Amino acid sequence: MRAVIQRVSRASVTVDSQVISEIGNGLLVLLGIENEDNNEDITWLSNKIVNLRIFNDNEDIMNRSVLDVEGNIIVVSQFTLHALTKKGNRPSYIKASKPEIAIPIYESFVRNMEQNLGKKVGTGVFGADMKVDIVNDGPVTILIDTKQRE
Repeated sequence: MRAVIQRVSRASVTVDSQVISEIGNGLLVLLGIENEDNNEDITWLSNKIVNLRIFNDNEDIMNRSVLDVEGNIIVVSQFTLHALTKKGNRPSYIKASKPEIAIPIYESFVRNMEQNLGKKVGTGVFGADMKVDIVNDGPVTILIDTKQRE
């Protein structure tokens, strides 16, 4: 799994001119899934995200998690995170999972995030043409790949 985590002061996801998820302070997570991803990846990544200390404390140091600031989260599926760009100028998405594999993993990831966060997590619509509107706070953007765990 690959995730791009953005600290936001607000974010929303719109599909067919209808806002389906909207948050204020929190995290927008763009999630790419590949065939090798499993429950261990789901558990590890969801725990890592909710505990990332990327929100400022009273001394303006990034020392608080989304749990600490009682923030919200939106998780949006994004197969393009697994783009291969080595050959030519047209990315290949061969490593990204097909919907029959990715959807159950995505849904399980969202449920796991909700358990860790202790509240509902917003989502996009898997496979839809989504418009994601964010105000990246900081800006703070972090890339995590469960296959590298750095």
